[in-house]
Amino acid sequence: MNTIELNQPFTLPCGVTIPNRLCKAAMTEGVANPKLQATERHATLYKRWAEGGAGILITGNVLIDRYCLERPGNVSIDPAPEHGEPEGMDALRAWAKAGTSNGNQLWMQISHAGRQSPRYVTSKPVGPSAVQLELLGNYAAPRALLENEILDLIQRFARVARIAKEAGFTGVQVHGAHGYLLSSFLSPITNQRTDKWGGSLENRARFLLEAVRAVRKAVGANFPVAVKLNSDDFRKGGFSHEDCLQVVKWLNDEQVDLLEISGGTYEQPRLLGHTGAADSVKDEQPVQRESTKKREAYFLNYARAIREVATMPLMVTGGFRSRDAMQEALNEGVCDVIGLGRPLCTHPDTPKQLMNGKIDKAASFEHTLKLADKGIFSPVSPILPLKLINVLGAQAWYYQQIFRLADGLEAKPSMSLIGSFLKYLFNEWTTAFKVKRSSR
Repeated sequence: MNTIELNQPFTLPCGVTIPNRLCKAAMTEGVANPKLQATERHATLYKRWAEGGAGILITGNVLIDRYCLERPGNVSIDPAPEHGEPEGMDALRAWAKAGTSNGNQLWMQISHAGRQSPRYVTSKPVGPSAVQLELLGNYAAPRALLENEILDLIQRFARVARIAKEAGFTGVQVHGAHGYLLSSFLSPITNQRTDKWGGSLENRARFLLEAVRAVRKAVGANFPVAVKLNSDDFRKGGFSHEDCLQVVKWLNDEQVDLLEISGGTYEQPRLLGHTGAADSVKDEQPVQRESTKKREAYFLNYARAIREVATMPLMVTGGFRSRDAMQEALNEGVCDVIGLGRPLCTHPDTPKQLMNGKIDKAASFEHTLKLADKGIFSPVSPILPLKLINVLGAQAWYYQQIFRLADGLEAKPSMSLIGSFLKYLFNEWTTAFKVKRSSR
C-alpha cells in the first residue's frame, strides 16, 4: 500500500486538486473595517498564511447578516444583492488574490452567528427558538425566526457564496457547527419549533441541507463546497453523535466536497480545550489524558465512525501537532485532510516546515512558553481560580498574534495573558462602537 505524505496532492469530488493534505482551519480574524468590509490587513494576513504552505486556507466567519455578528470585527456581506456587486468588492478581490498567491486554495467560511451574537453587537439576536445562551450575561434572549426569514437566509448563504466565487475565492465552507445558527437548528435544546423546521431530526436538519443545496446551485458543480459539522454537541439532549451520522448520510446526496469534523458549542466548548466558557479561535478540542499518536487529535474516534457512512472526503481539525500522527491518520484512512489552527498564529510557516521535514511537531503553548513569561497569568496557568480568565485570556492571546501578523509584524509569544485579555476587551468594545456608529 502506498504511503500518503502530507505534501501529496488530493483531488476533490468537484474535480479541483489541492496541492497537499494540510489546511489552515477557520479562525476569526477581527480585522474588518467599521463597515464590516475586508481590509488590507486581511490581504497581509492571508498572504502570510499562503506563503506558509497549507494547501487550503479557510477564512474565519464571513457573516450573511450584519446585525448578528460573531464579533464586531467580522466581515459581513449583507445585504448581498441578487445582481451586481456589494460594497467592498475590491477589498474582497485583494483578499482572495493574496490568499491564493502560493498556488493554494482559499475558501470563504460562510456563517450566521444566531443566538451567539454578543450583546455589544446586538440586543436582538435571532435563533430557531427563544432559547437564551446563558454565559456571563453576554448574550441577549433571541427571537425565533419566522419561516419567511429562514427562506431569505438560505438565499443569503447562496448569494454570499456566489460573491465569494466572483471575488476570486476558490471555494466556500458552510458553517454548520459550534452552536451558530445552522448548528442551533440541529439541536433539540435550542430548536423547540413545531413547524417543518423543528421537531424531528429531518426537520431540524432542513435549514442546513437547504442552505448547502442553494450554495451548490449558486456556484455550480465544479466549485468546492465544504461543510463544517459537529460530531456531537456534548450536551445531554442536544445534537448527538448518532444525529450527526444521520445528517452525514443526508449530506452524501448534496455534492459536498469536504466535510470538516468538529464539536461543541459555547456552552460546551470542546473546540477550545476547556469547558464552561466560550471560544472564538475555533480549532481546539479538549485535552486528552492519553498521549498516544492515535489520540493526539481529539475527534479521530468520531471521524472513524463518520468515515463508515460518509461518501465525501473528511477533514479533522483540533489537537494535531506531530507529523507522525498526521500521517498515521491519513494512512489509516480516517481522514483525507488535516486541519491546523492555533500553531499558525505564532508560526505561520508550520505547514511548509512539517512537509519539508524541518520540524516534527507544530508549536503549542508548551513550546511558546519557553519564550514567554511563566507567571500565573500565562496561557497554561494551573491555578484553579484563574481558569476562566485563562480560557478567555488564551483566546485573546491568539487574537493578538493574529493582529500582529495582519499588521505585517512577527508573532510575539512573550505577550502576557492578562495584557492580551485587556487589549481584547478594549478592541472588542471600541470596534463594536465604531460599527454601530457606521451603520447609523
